[in-house]
Amino acid sequence: MCQAVEEIRARLFSLQDTEYKAFQSRLMPTVSPEAVIGVRMPQLRRLARELTATPEAVAFMADLPHRYYEENTLHGLLISRMNDYAMVVQALDKFLPFVDNWATCDCISPRVFARHPDALPAQLHRWMGSRHTYVVRFAVGMLMQFYLDSAFRPAYLDWVAEVHSEEYYVNMMLAWYFATALAKQPQAALPFLQQNRLSTWVHNKTIQKAVESYRIPPEQKTYLKTLRRKSAAGK
Repeated sequence: MCQAVEEIRARLFSLQDTEYKAFQSRLMPTVSPEAVIGVRMPQLRRLARELTATPEAVAFMADLPHRYYEENTLHGLLISRMNDYAMVVQALDKFLPFVDNWATCDCISPRVFARHPDALPAQLHRWMGSRHTYVVRFAVGMLMQFYLDSAFRPAYLDWVAEVHSEEYYVNMMLAWYFATALAKQPQAALPFLQQNRLSTWVHNKTIQKAVESYRIPPEQKTYLKTLRRKSAAGK
C-alpha cells in the first residue's frame, strides 16, 4: 500500500464516529461491520473535494480493491467529480465491479453525465447486462436520474423490464425506477403493469413504492392497488 493510500486511510480514521459506525453498519447487511470506519457523508464529500484531481487521488483510485466502505464511497465520490466523460466511463468500468453495497452505489452520480445525453444511454445499456449486482443497479439508477424527463425514450422502459435478476438490490432499483416512471411518464409506464411485463416481486414492489409516493395522485394510487398480483406461493 502506497503512502498516499495510507495517508487517506489515516484521514478517514481521524473522522471516525463510532456511534455512526454502528448506525451505518445496520443499514448495510452486505458489508461486514469491521469494514466500516464510521465517517459521515458530508465529511466524505469534503474530503473528495479536497482530493479531486490530485496525485494522491490518482494513487488511491488505483489501489483496488479497497479495505473499507468509506474508501469505496470516497472512490465513487471522486469519480463523480471528474470532468472527462471517457475517463469517467473508464474509471467506472474498473471500479463498479468492486462495489459491494447499495450506499456506495447510490452515492455515485458523475456530473459529467449531464453533458453527454446522447452517448450515455448506450453505455448504461451495456452496464445493465453486467453480471455484477451493483453495476446493474448503478446503470438503472442513472437511467432513472437522467432519462425520465425531457430526455425520456419509451425504449428505456423496455431495457429495464428486460433485466431479470435474483438479487434483491437489483430488483429494488427496478421497482424504484418503474415507480418513478409512473410519476413522470405514466402513460408509457402503466402498460408494463397492466401487461404483467415485470416479475411478480418487482411488479408488486413498484406498486407499493408508487402508492407511497407524493407525486402520484390518489385516483391513480387506487387503480394501481387493483393491479397487485399474487406471488407463486399465493401470498
